[in-house]
Amino acid sequence: MNSSDITLEAVSSISQIPAVDWDACATSGADAGELESLDTLASCAPSTPRTNTSALTYNPFISHAFFLALEKSNSACARTGWGPRHLIAKRDAAIVGVVPCYLKSHSQGEYVFDRGWADAYERAGGQYYPKLQASVPFTPATGPRLLIRDPADAHRIGQALAGGLIGLCDATDASSVHVTFARENEWKFLAEKGFLQRTDQQFHFHNPGYASFDDFLATLNSRHRKAIKRERRDALANGITIHALTGNDITDDAWDAFFAFYMETGSRKWGRPYLTRAFYSEIAATMARDVVLIMAKREGRWIAGAINFIGSDTLFGRHWGAVEHHPFLHFEVCYYQAIDFAIQRGLKTVEAGAQGEHK
Repeated sequence: MNSSDITLEAVSSISQIPAVDWDACATSGADAGELESLDTLASCAPSTPRTNTSALTYNPFISHAFFLALEKSNSACARTGWGPRHLIAKRDAAIVGVVPCYLKSHSQGEYVFDRGWADAYERAGGQYYPKLQASVPFTPATGPRLLIRDPADAHRIGQALAGGLIGLCDATDASSVHVTFARENEWKFLAEKGFLQRTDQQFHFHNPGYASFDDFLATLNSRHRKAIKRERRDALANGITIHALTGNDITDDAWDAFFAFYMETGSRKWGRPYLTRAFYSEIAATMARDVVLIMAKREGRWIAGAINFIGSDTLFGRHWGAVEHHPFLHFEVCYYQAIDFAIQRGLKTVEAGAQGEHK
């Protein structure tokens, strides 16, 4: 596949792409569908924040280290239904763009729930699987999917990557190609290339610059403010203490305990948890400074916890679990502590994951 002086290829492992090249694409701020003027930007929905797309931003989920941990730990591999097929754009042998892609043999771990499409496709006589998925496995967090190194040539490289996705779909005999949890500009850009558009909703916390959690509470009416204060107090009523661990403060026993929480919750909700213990060992070795574990302890042992990943302006909440269940402890560990941490760090957004109006 090629477009002018840009050539495209696909590889079967993130390890085949140098981390320095992948991360240069992931953090460049280049956007294939970059809006051309502030007038156009102002026409977006009021809930869409204005962002400087040329600024360097860090999203831990699109880092080379995160994908490597998924693949090296056998969490995302062909055996689990996630066969890596990462798309690379090159110019003069230099990597100028990448798309994280997986050849999927099922619809699990995507958080888009397209089994209805699969059933309809197969009733019509087709074979829905394999399909090509441009996404971050097991991670319903918005972020760039067309990762482009050169902002000055983002549109042309983006066009090559969009065409490359269609070509890769054909080359792998996939039924379709799906780009999920992309940014709005990419969503619009790909629609112009013939991709069908899907929408869903999530619930995010936005921090306009609070100095403390109490500042946030002060914006609420009296009833909600009192309810949250009571919930936070009652969550700790049984001698429970909360510990926010990051970097070297996350000990092996905390990782072991959290994985046990993850397995317990995953086994109840999904039937088979997606991530292996080796994944968390990889994360501990390469990304611990990008992680905050909110852990609850009672009588000297960990009883509950939630894992969050720290971006340049966003805290991403992922998994939660517990071996003891106490009133309001879920909200305290997953939401109130995350909001408190984000305010202390000056982060602008908390994304608590997919689903749930309670968020």
